[in-house]
Amino acid sequence: MLNVVLLEPEIPGNTGSIIRLSANTGIALHLIHPLGFDMEEAALRRAGLDYHEWARVTEHQTLSDCLEALKGQRVFALTGQGIEFYHEVAYQEGDILIFGKESVGLPTEVISADFVDKALRIPMLESSRSLNLSNSVAVVVYEALRQLDHPELS
Repeated sequence: MLNVVLLEPEIPGNTGSIIRLSANTGIALHLIHPLGFDMEEAALRRAGLDYHEWARVTEHQTLSDCLEALKGQRVFALTGQGIEFYHEVAYQEGDILIFGKESVGLPTEVISADFVDKALRIPMLESSRSLNLSNSVAVVVYEALRQLDHPELS
């Protein structure tokens, strides 16, 4: 199973959409506090529809807590500052994909941390600033699942 980590997500609709992605693909979603919303917020529920009960969502107080719980897995930081493209990696079961908050992305200290195996990016036009968080997660998750031959998906 792949692990998606959202570091301090801010927009409930994005997280709700990623919860729905988790429910439909079997990925594990890890939310790192502080969250920019309440998990009972209507916008989060609306975006996730009624998929919450099928999603694998775990909340962690810190990124360190999350990484400790997932110890031994490869870690990829998704950032516009990445050198390698997301599709150039050979993904493995258990990989950890860390995405930053919507307003600022991942902090430099996370991107350059020793625990990060590679910083990856999604190609965009040079004049572009960023993609929507839920879209970015979906793009990378489906590439990883494609490489893994879509385990358990029909």
